[in-house]
Amino acid sequence: MRTAISIAAGPRHGLALLSTGNVKAWGDNSYGELGDGTTADRMVARSVAGMGDVKAVAAGSLFSLALLGDGTVRAWGRNVDGQLGDGTTTNRSLPVPVVGLPGRVSAIAAGSNFALALLANGGVMAWGSNDQGSSGWAGPTSTRIPSRSPSRYPVL
Repeated sequence: MRTAISIAAGPRHGLALLSTGNVKAWGDNSYGELGDGTTADRMVARSVAGMGDVKAVAAGSLFSLALLGDGTVRAWGRNVDGQLGDGTTTNRSLPVPVVGLPGRVSAIAAGSNFALALLANGGVMAWGSNDQGSSGWAGPTSTRIPSRSPSRYPVL
């Protein structure tokens, strides 16, 4: 039997992590935040493409994240501030790897246009918008790949 073991909600879309390790998504899909390869809104939950062995999900404003069992992270949806962490600002309707994470990730979180990863060694990395310091570093207004703070005010 498939049961939901975890959920996440963005402003206009939702995610459910199933006991099978797969992810279902529904709601607004204007930027591909449902991860089904389209931008069609969905009133009924649909499978996120290519997902399996997912351990956690997070939803930001019009984008989504998944933490896989191997400690890597995938992201999809709106990417105006680099919040997908793939080095671009290209919106993605299918999950793409977050690049530049130095080792296994043990937890993920999503803000409105930024994301955080807790590394297995206890470090924290952030990417996407840094509007008003939301990502926890003093520096550029956004970064397209995971970064630690280059300043004297690091997250950790």
